[in-house]
Amino acid sequence: MRRVRGDPGNGVVGNEFAEVAVSIDEEANGPRLRIEDLRSGRVRFLDPLELETLVHLPEGTLQSLLDPSADRWREDRE
Repeated sequence: MRRVRGDPGNGVVGNEFAEVAVSIDEEANGPRLRIEDLRSGRVRFLDPLELETLVHLPEGTLQSLLDPSADRWREDRE
């Protein structure tokens, strides 16, 4: 993970397919993970329950989400 702006809570994770900035956001009722797609600028926040859910998903469950043509690059999307 590459650090962003010298803040130990921020970083960039990337490979040839994607690059995202990650940080801890403390502006809500509790801390949550802030993830920003550096190509599109789109931001998503994940709270601790959502993160824990990802850890407990059965192997292969995320595979359908990894198909970029399913949602990420569709022109008819808002």
